[in-house]
Amino acid sequence: MSESDYDAIVFDNDGVIVEPTDRAVLVDAVVESLEAFDLDVGRAFAERTVANDAVPAETVREHGVAPEPFWHHRELTASLAQQSHVRDGGKPVYDDVVALGDLDVPLALVSNNQHATVEFLLAYHDLGDLFVSARGRAPTLAGAAKRKPEPHLIERALDAVGTGDALYVGDSEKDIVAARRAGIDSAFLRRSHVDHVELSAEPTFEAADLHELFDRIPNGR
Repeated sequence: MSESDYDAIVFDNDGVIVEPTDRAVLVDAVVESLEAFDLDVGRAFAERTVANDAVPAETVREHGVAPEPFWHHRELTASLAQQSHVRDGGKPVYDDVVALGDLDVPLALVSNNQHATVEFLLAYHDLGDLFVSARGRAPTLAGAAKRKPEPHLIERALDAVGTGDALYVGDSEKDIVAARRAGIDSAFLRRSHVDHVELSAEPTFEAADLHELFDRIPNGR
């Protein structure tokens, strides 16, 4: 696919379109949910779940709490915390996102963040018109299981744009693997927060920012 124009381009959100969330915001949200269910497991546990992007189903079950309602509370709390963070100036849009307006193919967005958070970010930053489709994870355990590197969300985006000849642009190894599993090319955006990340999966393209990427892909300019 990399030798011809792509029929669509799909983007990750956090770290590609907007800056990543301050980790402390997410840790605070997890702590709030743990306390709401009287789970006295400590802030260090919350920090580990955020750092590992983990669903602590077994741990909460061991403490007599049903995982599904806990996870739903955690997802809602994390989304609301991020929305507040954005209103306070967090998660700004990267300057180079303006270049998306020059692309002449359908664009879509796929994120491991909560769908409610994605919808809020696009509305708050007035970016919704850029994308034919924008998808995040559902606030359920089933939704968490379909996060990248699983290809589910990317495949749904490809259905929305009506093509499998697409490029997925992300900032993590999970993005590269998810794109490969979905049968499409990938681009790794090596922004400052992933400057020193070593990849064990090879992307089709690697670039420092969107301007450099669009200069390199066939229909980016």
